[in-house]
Amino acid sequence: MSPRPPLRLAVRAIILLDNRLLLVNAWKGRDHLWCAPGGGAEPHSSLPDNLRREVMEEAGLTVTVGLPCLVNEFHDPRGTFHQVDIYFRCTLVAGDPHGDWTDPEGVVSHRRWVTRSEMAGLTVKPDSLAAVAWGDEGGILYDPLEPIMR
Repeated sequence: MSPRPPLRLAVRAIILLDNRLLLVNAWKGRDHLWCAPGGGAEPHSSLPDNLRREVMEEAGLTVTVGLPCLVNEFHDPRGTFHQVDIYFRCTLVAGDPHGDWTDPEGVVSHRRWVTRSEMAGLTVKPDSLAAVAWGDEGGILYDPLEPIMR
């Protein structure tokens, strides 16, 4: 039996500005599928630290990371890919939300701030993103990067 690829962990930001949600293109060079900014978590860095790095890379923005608000899984049922995304409510603290930027990884080439009604006309993943973004302000408890006991 061949080894299974590891489960991929990613973090994503829910950023609202003037009642508009920040979305980025989900695939390199394509703008027909939209998602919240974020990406893969690197080991030995807290999830909020990973998310701050990803938002800076993908949108050129500095954020404070708040509480988690969604855990979403997606996978390829015909393949081996399986990813768990943890979404956090974030607040913009620096950067030009409408200015030019370049993703150093070259993945994100488009970003847009959308209202809930505009979002309804787009292909966005996950399906629950609008409900979470404009839903309750509550969150789940999270203790970032707690070290294991030896």
